Amino acid sequence: MSKTKWPGSVLLAPVPPVLVTCGEAASENILTVGWTGVLNTKPPMTYISLRPSRLSYEIITATREFTINLSTVALVKAVDFCGVRSGRDMNKFELMGLTTIPGDTVKSPMLAASPLSMECRVKEIIPLGTHDLFMAEILAVHVEEALIDEGGKLHLDQADLLAYVHGEYFGLGKKVGSFGYSVRKKKKKKRPAQQK
Repeated sequence: MSKTKWPGSVLLAPVPPVLVTCGEAASENILTVGWTGVLNTKPPMTYISLRPSRLSYEIITATREFTINLSTVALVKAVDFCGVRSGRDMNKFELMGLTTIPGDTVKSPMLAASPLSMECRVKEIIPLGTHDLFMAEILAVHVEEALIDEGGKLHLDQADLLAYVHGEYFGLGKKVGSFGYSVRKKKKKKRPAQQK
């Protein structure tokens, strides 16, 4: 396989296009963030990267709280709209028919239609250039009960999650493996008992 060399660029894909909610009461806002991920397990840490020109940047800098709401295929129109329109000019919740649920750990609301919401508190803001990184601790996770089986196992694969790849949205495809499957020992088949 031959490759063409380009200058350094932000072409990591796919990324999760999450809906980030912030503020409270009259100052509530929602925006789409593609630059997010996991930073640490204990304590659970995440990040979002925002341009300083965004309204949510101002709100989160002041409150130091936000909620990350995972997006589904059913939310794709809202995901796109909330990424290209500003909350300075309109109420994106109303225009997209999005309902919120009050946070119980932070003051930022959660998105009712999201299968999983993570309440976050900012620990550090790191200026990077075009964007600032908001490093945050995940204080609480709220999961749609239908995605948890009787044994308490979470089945996010059933949430119809959304992915973003270089300007396009995709629903997640078929399962092709699971964590550790490449090194997992195969179960030995029991030989049938021989008749005498």
